[in-house]
Amino acid sequence: MRTTLSSLALLLVSTTAPAFAKSAPLPEEAIPSVATLPADYPASWLLVHDFHFNALLDGRIAIVDTQNEKLPLKAQVRAAQFANYLLSRGKREIYTAETFYSRLTRGERTDAITIWDTATLEPKGEIVLPGGKRQLSVSYTGLFQFTNREKWALVANFTPAQSITVVDLDGRKVLNEIDLPGCAQIYPTGDRGFASLCADGSLISMTLDDKGAVASSKTFEGFQDIDRQPLFGMPALVGKTAWFVSYYGQLQAVDLSGAVAKPLPAKASVGTAEGGAPEWRPGGWQVIASDAKGLLYVLMSPNGREGSHKDGGTEVWVVDPVANKRLRRIDLGGLAGSITVTREAAPRLVVSRPDAKVDVFDAQSGQLVRHLGANVGANPILLVPAQ
Repeated sequence: MRTTLSSLALLLVSTTAPAFAKSAPLPEEAIPSVATLPADYPASWLLVHDFHFNALLDGRIAIVDTQNEKLPLKAQVRAAQFANYLLSRGKREIYTAETFYSRLTRGERTDAITIWDTATLEPKGEIVLPGGKRQLSVSYTGLFQFTNREKWALVANFTPAQSITVVDLDGRKVLNEIDLPGCAQIYPTGDRGFASLCADGSLISMTLDDKGAVASSKTFEGFQDIDRQPLFGMPALVGKTAWFVSYYGQLQAVDLSGAVAKPLPAKASVGTAEGGAPEWRPGGWQVIASDAKGLLYVLMSPNGREGSHKDGGTEVWVVDPVANKRLRRIDLGGLAGSITVTREAAPRLVVSRPDAKVDVFDAQSGQLVRHLGANVGANPILLVPAQ
């Protein structure tokens, strides 16, 4: 038996060895071999925050091509530890507000804004934020925003005292810190200002001087009914109008075009439908988006109840807020947590799911276009169109 096996092994070697011997050698690969991206990202691309819950130190911003089903992930930049991010299309830069510790998970804390080139994804600079007070929470778009025509950035702080750090991005320096007790989220207004939602239901609007200090402020009492119609904190923008949706489906608009925010009196609703258990309500993380025509897309759950506002949704309802009319319903074929709409000629509705899969739908017909699978990231939580 041993002789037979040895003979068989020799036979296999003798019959296969010549094939390997005749194979052409692999071509030499140049090192380093580095690809670059277009400095201006196409309309089909998204910036997706992979929060990476199982390894928060290793968060990323994924740059994703929604037209590419096989290889949608174009590149990544680091977004460490409860990071937030912004894309400046004019400057062709990505900004990440991040937090680091000298011993990885402990030690001396450093908060910083890192500046990345959109084409090479190389870091171009860094601005250290003082005080170790940048708000560390699951990402909201309102924790890090531009103002002053993208020359400045506003960074939310929480110690648990709330404040805003004003950063000069062009000068690479911190300008000022603004106390903001009891108020959260940043919504840029006019040329140089911002508004914020407050815990008592009011809306505060501040204008800044050329040194980043408060020049004036105005408070709008009773902007939202905290008990009956609490608002999701991340609105959809239609031009300079921010559309908020409440936990119960009411739509509230704020004009952010002027130096002072202006709550608009006209209200709209996503509408109602049969089949809820007990009722249809908005639900998810990033629950509202808009398209270039000003239509709103709201992620809806049939299991709406007290406390269900972060549970996700199975349909997207498309609403014309000016006409106060629901136009159509899009069945997502399963649960989703965040949504956005691209600015393509034929816009796409992009949804991320709890299992990390990302799907692309035709925003007009509601038909599924393609699965991007789980190739985008471990926990895709915020979706921002590249245009």
